[in-house]
Amino acid sequence: MDAGGSEASGSEASESEASERSGARATEGSAAVPRALRYGDESTRLVLWRHGQTRWNVEGRFQGQSDIPLDTVGQEQAERAARLLAALRPDMIISSDLGRALATAAPLARLTGLTVTTDKDLRERHGGAWEGLTDVEIRAQYPAEHASWLPPDGESSAAVAERAGAALERIAENLEPGGLAVVVSHGAAIRLGAERLLGLPEDFWGVVGPLANCAWSVLGRRRSRWRLLEHNAGTLPEPVLSDDR
Repeated sequence: MDAGGSEASGSEASESEASERSGARATEGSAAVPRALRYGDESTRLVLWRHGQTRWNVEGRFQGQSDIPLDTVGQEQAERAARLLAALRPDMIISSDLGRALATAAPLARLTGLTVTTDKDLRERHGGAWEGLTDVEIRAQYPAEHASWLPPDGESSAAVAERAGAALERIAENLEPGGLAVVVSHGAAIRLGAERLLGLPEDFWGVVGPLANCAWSVLGRRRSRWRLLEHNAGTLPEPVLSDDR
């Protein structure tokens, strides 16, 4: 699991459409291709990309900040998604320093020629005593904490929102006007950080549903305000294997 709410699906660009738009840095010597103008009125865009699948995702175990690697499916997901995201011609790639996020970022870095910068504030929610347990085990052992979704010795939703949201703001401030950054992170960190940027009150956290493995959301800032442009893109609607509820 990667740490809330009803499922939501976004638009999915086909690989053929992506290749038509690409002109990515991956092809040396090719003529420059103008940046796609799909969101041309957004001064800054952040593509918030969740890591690929892990064994603990499949087993339904709370990962938190445990450093669980991608499984074979997760590696294939990252390769496929990277081919789509390279077509956006990102200006930078910033990743959580956990291995599953870095392994997800690696194919995109290879295709674009960009260096991956790490930021520990993009890590997943610290799950404390819940890490490694299934939801059934958490319900049985920590019923009160499960009801309030507050892991013992772990992080609250408010703490994750503040930490991840501040990291996203820093990334946005380092972009040139019109720039685009791909941010590789985790389910709860992405959702809660995005909800903080969007200015949603805490009572409405969870309105934005969880991300599937290797899916992404797109935030755009226009006239100093953030908007959710896409959510759960890159995948068809499917069950979400995540700590996020």
